[in-house]
Amino acid sequence: MIRTRLVLALAVVCIGAALAAQPPAPPKPDSPAVTSMIERLKRDSGSRWAYAVHFWCEEPRANRPDDPPIPPTKIFDDVFAIGNSGTTVYVIRTAQGLLMIDALGAGDAAGTTAQLDSQLLPGFQKLGLDPAQVKIVLVTHGHADHFGGASYFQERYGSKVYVSAADWNLMENPPARGRGGRGPSGPPTPLPKHDAELRDGDVVALGDVRVSAIAVPGHTPGSMGFIFPVRDNGTRHVAALFGGAWLTPQILSDEALHTFQMSVERFKEATRKAGVDTLLQNHMLMDPIQPKLDAIAARTKGQPNPFVVGRSEYQKFLAVMDGCTQVNLERRKK
Repeated sequence: MIRTRLVLALAVVCIGAALAAQPPAPPKPDSPAVTSMIERLKRDSGSRWAYAVHFWCEEPRANRPDDPPIPPTKIFDDVFAIGNSGTTVYVIRTAQGLLMIDALGAGDAAGTTAQLDSQLLPGFQKLGLDPAQVKIVLVTHGHADHFGGASYFQERYGSKVYVSAADWNLMENPPARGRGGRGPSGPPTPLPKHDAELRDGDVVALGDVRVSAIAVPGHTPGSMGFIFPVRDNGTRHVAALFGGAWLTPQILSDEALHTFQMSVERFKEATRKAGVDTLLQNHMLMDPIQPKLDAIAARTKGQPNPFVVGRSEYQKFLAVMDGCTQVNLERRKK
């Protein structure tokens, strides 16, 4: 009997090993309806957004801890980019201090602060910015790669942290580890204390800068988008950041994707009315940031700013986000 059990156990192990050694099954080919939707979206969006369509519709991926750091860069007269190729923080200089959008990821409550120490604070130093001047931190949504460093600024410098009420709740009552909330499995990310709440239509003012907040739920219940003015060599532009764009659709339910679609439509209308012509994203994987920073570094007088895409092109960018969400909903019908 014992020998029989051993033989059976070995057989199970061998079968399991053989199955594990097999390559994963290739994804099922898209239906003609899905293929047609993608091709139509490519035609309608044009060559400027070809990669964005490919990323969102065909090969999405999440940001990763090993995404290479970007050089801290002044991208507008008073706007700076810090972070890595997967996740970006924007620092806005105003007449009364600094306003920061997102705060990268951090480590555990014992003091391990990976991106805070390796990217965010060194970025301030390289740009000649004083982190003690950060008066406001706007958190786009309640995932740890966006609020991770906020508690440091709040506790050390008294920065005021703004998050939507729904995402304060998400941060304070996260799902199971590794399923959103505070990020992948591991030690919990230090939470900022519950501070200011962002509401749809709020205008957050600091000095001479006013940032309009637009609710864009879907990726999280309380994701927010922001619209604010920027200047490029003195010329005024209007920037927008859709702060709750999904990177991998499988983490969202059908209901969440439908909610996301409605949020994109609302953001289209808000950005159209505001005359948005400048694209900023906290995850710029669908429109890579490094080539833009290279262009800024090599830019000579009279050359365009690569973050300024124009009003109609910005609307096309949002249409790609919307269209690829529709594509993923159509795939689920199978």
